[in-house]
Amino acid sequence: MDRPPVSPQRLRRPVPSKTAPAAERPSLADDAQRPGLGARRVAARLLAAVVDARTSLDGLTDRGNGHPEFRKLEGRDQALVRAILLAALRRRGTIDAILADCLEKALPSGASALRHILHVASAQILFLDVPDSAAVDLAVASAQADPRSARFANLTNAVLRRIARDKAGFLARFDDPALDAPRWLLDRLEAAYGAAGARAILHAQRVPAPLDLTCREDPSLWAERLGGSLLPTGTVRLGARETGAVDQMPGFADGAWWVQDAAAALPARLFGDLSGLRALDACAAPGGKTAQLAAAGARVTALDISASRLRRLRGNLERLRLEADTHEGSIEDFRDAEGFDAVLLDAPCSSTGTIRRHPDVPFTKTAEEVEKLAGVQERLLRAAADHVRPGGLLVFSNCSLDPREGEDTARRFLAERGEFQLVPVAAAEVPGIEDAVTREGFLRTTPAMLRRDTAELSGLDGFFAARFRRVTQSKTAA
Repeated sequence: MDRPPVSPQRLRRPVPSKTAPAAERPSLADDAQRPGLGARRVAARLLAAVVDARTSLDGLTDRGNGHPEFRKLEGRDQALVRAILLAALRRRGTIDAILADCLEKALPSGASALRHILHVASAQILFLDVPDSAAVDLAVASAQADPRSARFANLTNAVLRRIARDKAGFLARFDDPALDAPRWLLDRLEAAYGAAGARAILHAQRVPAPLDLTCREDPSLWAERLGGSLLPTGTVRLGARETGAVDQMPGFADGAWWVQDAAAALPARLFGDLSGLRALDACAAPGGKTAQLAAAGARVTALDISASRLRRLRGNLERLRLEADTHEGSIEDFRDAEGFDAVLLDAPCSSTGTIRRHPDVPFTKTAEEVEKLAGVQERLLRAAADHVRPGGLLVFSNCSLDPREGEDTARRFLAERGEFQLVPVAAAEVPGIEDAVTREGFLRTTPAMLRRDTAELSGLDGFFAARFRRVTQSKTAA
């Protein structure tokens, strides 16, 4: 972690053990003989892939195309691995601080494998409903099974038993949400939202996101049928379901609804009445916003550069019984002679607004990547603007919390393209989150908004959206 080290409170008893003889160490074959060991070892491997190699957690834990070792696990163990990783990443800084407090001296620079084992076990002890004894014993077995960590088996046992004995005390002492943000992210959040605002966002990101649904019709009926609540913005909200089988819920197979965070549902709604109009979704997959446009009565063209993601979009539209004309490719290369009444560019971004549900983001992105992605967004926005008919609307959005990818990009576009004017978002368009409308008329949501009865039912993704109208032909066309 790239934060100042936490001053350790010395733990003097644990001493690294001597390397266990090879015959005493569990082998890979022993994973199947010891229930739960294989899952913990896979969790440590995948945690290393996220934080050391900056690999997407969703990609690693995809049941069809994920990490080979993950795919070999039974469904119950896959769910456990994912739960461990979500907790370990969501509270990585807290775990780091607690471990530092328990160690007499810092772990050697070459002990990264051991650190991952300790994080996996600590996440279970501190944040999951797993017996402490199982978490400790399997961590010790994992350390013994790895030649890089075997000599630290006694240390692993002592440190984790201490954490288990005083978990409540540790969590009370290390309760600053800023601990769980890498320095690059904390600095940018504080610059944009102030120290208090940044901590409110980080505190909200500690809580797993609820499950939000957009319904084709009658959301109040589906809220009642699914035991959820209807948000003021029209989204149906259920409790967090990080590992549940969404496709087994009533209405899924019938295409009555699709999963979409309450904030992600807002940009497409900024177009208003779309009945019979031509609409272009310029970065469409996986298709939630495409579905909104089609369900609103628009004649939709959907673009995406990824063939696999476009296949997923088509499958989603088929389930939802909605239609769109789909094309593989970039908006920069797309050609259409007619133009569109509505163009939506939900641009690729750093995704820092989605950390509640994707806690790997702080460890797979960097400040440099934010700047790079902002440049990509500016190019895509220029290309998307060329497809808007005079009088038509252009909505630019993304799920980043960083103004460089939102407000700054929108301002640059307005300064550059005189044929477009900002159409300010009105507070009445976003009931329940009126504070998301900025003074300039942009839409800016954060995870700290939308307070509900409980923390688990509160919040929404961080999103930015700006709405523009083309009032004249471009200077080139004129």
